[in-house]
Amino acid sequence: MLEDRATAVSSSSPWPTVYPKGYAVVDVETTGLARDDRIISAAVYRLDARGEVEDHWYTLVNPERDPGPVWIHGLTSEVLEGAPLFAEVAEEFAARLADRVLVAHNAVFDWQMIAREYARASKEPPVRQRLCTIALSKELGLPLPNFKLESLAAHFGVVQQRAHHALDDARVLAEAFRPSLRAAAAGNVRLPLLECRPLTEWSDAPRIGRQGGGGYGGSSSWRPARKRPACPYPNPGRYEPGKRLKQGMRVAFSGDTSTERDLLEDRATEAGLHVATSLSRLTSLLVTNDPDSGTSKTAKARQFGTPVVDEAAFGQLLRDVESAEKAS
Repeated sequence: MLEDRATAVSSSSPWPTVYPKGYAVVDVETTGLARDDRIISAAVYRLDARGEVEDHWYTLVNPERDPGPVWIHGLTSEVLEGAPLFAEVAEEFAARLADRVLVAHNAVFDWQMIAREYARASKEPPVRQRLCTIALSKELGLPLPNFKLESLAAHFGVVQQRAHHALDDARVLAEAFRPSLRAAAAGNVRLPLLECRPLTEWSDAPRIGRQGGGGYGGSSSWRPARKRPACPYPNPGRYEPGKRLKQGMRVAFSGDTSTERDLLEDRATEAGLHVATSLSRLTSLLVTNDPDSGTSKTAKARQFGTPVVDEAAFGQLLRDVESAEKAS
């Protein structure tokens, strides 16, 4: 039994009434990190309101394509050949997620992969909120050397048995989430919950210029065309350092990011920001990890005096975007 090392609340202590009534701790292994990559295994640990495990579930999934980096997840084409298709496990998966908050480590990635699989299957997942354990660790101010799952696990004394195996990763996260949740409850910390918006349209295009197995080691130059809806909020102007982002602000990205670019852009769009493909005098903010790279966007940012933040700072800003009135 894991001994909670964070400040915890006892079973008789009052629990914040605003906290969710249940959680689904999720981990998915995939063929890669790009928009057209597929889920090859999934695991769910269902937890009650206080983070106690109710049950768990695991499945392999046939991606109907190359399994990607086998040296990471260990799932070969032979192993996956007889596995069910995602459409065949979608209902059971949904039952595990229903009426719960999806919890994952770097939750935006797991959610986007799940949402895309459901869109491909012409179904809608029932989950409406997600919680990222990276964001929760930051809220709690945990003294971690970095925000990898292995560091979070080590902090709480959780022993990992099979890294990059969905069931074991989900177990580890569930065990680390429980003391984190109790520490948050004891400190009356607001949980960093974000809305999960299902995809309403999906179009798979053929892969161009990519051989099977890529995806984990970096970003791909090929990105499927997906027209984003127009931002419904007017541009309130430039971002002012030290203040909040506001819906309608125009945000541009430049250079490599640790999170796959499309996922970052999806997060910005979900928050009500306008994702700009180029930089102009109207751009509110440039997000780049290398402001001295000399790209056309960073050069224009210097020319126009556009504020610049790195990926980590942008992630923090996305957690508290100021609301705005939609344009009439």
